[in-house]
Amino acid sequence: MRYNIFGYLLKEGFKSIFKQKKMSSASIIIMCATMFMFGIFFLISENVNFVMKQVESQQGMRVILRKELSDDEMNGIGNKIRQISGVNKATFVSEAEALSTVKTWLGEHQDVLVGYDEDNPFPASYFVTLTDLEYNDSVQGQILKIDGVDEIRGNNETISNLAVIAKNIQIVTLVLLIILIIISIFIISYTIKLTVYARRREISIMKYVGATNSFIRTPFVVEGVIIGIISSALTLGIISGLYNVVLEKILSSTVFQRVPVTLYSFNDLFVKILIVYLLLGTGIGILGSVISMRKYLKV
Repeated sequence: MRYNIFGYLLKEGFKSIFKQKKMSSASIIIMCATMFMFGIFFLISENVNFVMKQVESQQGMRVILRKELSDDEMNGIGNKIRQISGVNKATFVSEAEALSTVKTWLGEHQDVLVGYDEDNPFPASYFVTLTDLEYNDSVQGQILKIDGVDEIRGNNETISNLAVIAKNIQIVTLVLLIILIIISIFIISYTIKLTVYARRREISIMKYVGATNSFIRTPFVVEGVIIGIISSALTLGIISGLYNVVLEKILSSTVFQRVPVTLYSFNDLFVKILIVYLLLGTGIGILGSVISMRKYLKV
């Protein structure tokens, strides 16, 4: 019996879509357009955040240690730095390693450092990276309080700008999502409202003979969900093809090959965007249906 009721409600939902072919098609097209815009921005946002994380892992501060510290004292400073909240990694760089690095940078001109092997002018240090660039000022303040630390060298302006960019991207993504959800709810609710209006007499009769609101509402909710799922599937197919083409061109560009960062492949983001689209599609479909039905269930 339950199976028959479920089959009836599902059948009525599909029937409503085919009865209002023009409006249903218009709803699917417009919803695809809004979901496409969101998908594009979602992919851009995910990749920007991914690049930011890679840049964050490469951005760090150089903690210069005072001269004449013992090995135990330098190890102790490293342990204290690693215990600070917000510190991702603290890599020790000895005086000899610092001198060797500078020689590598100089290349053919490293002769200018001849004689400095015995009287090394470069201090030992820790290269510290952060879990989040927003912790930069806080971490620096705590490190400077550690006995044995001479100074901190780092590009604070670059780190601050990167943190601001990451936060702004998150805000814009959230605002865009809210706007697109509102637009999609309006579109679906208007479409279903036309279907409900065309069947208003049938709904009134069903109410008078004792049909429950949930029984009457379900076919229209199914209609909204189907529109949402179809829109999600179509948009996912379109956006995946477009993303792969654009990604290939970006990764093969000369400029991008010089930058030590990479981007997500569509496969990396497929599960995430599939879940987002299904939640958006079904959620908006259900909400739009419920909103459009309220007036006609009050008999």
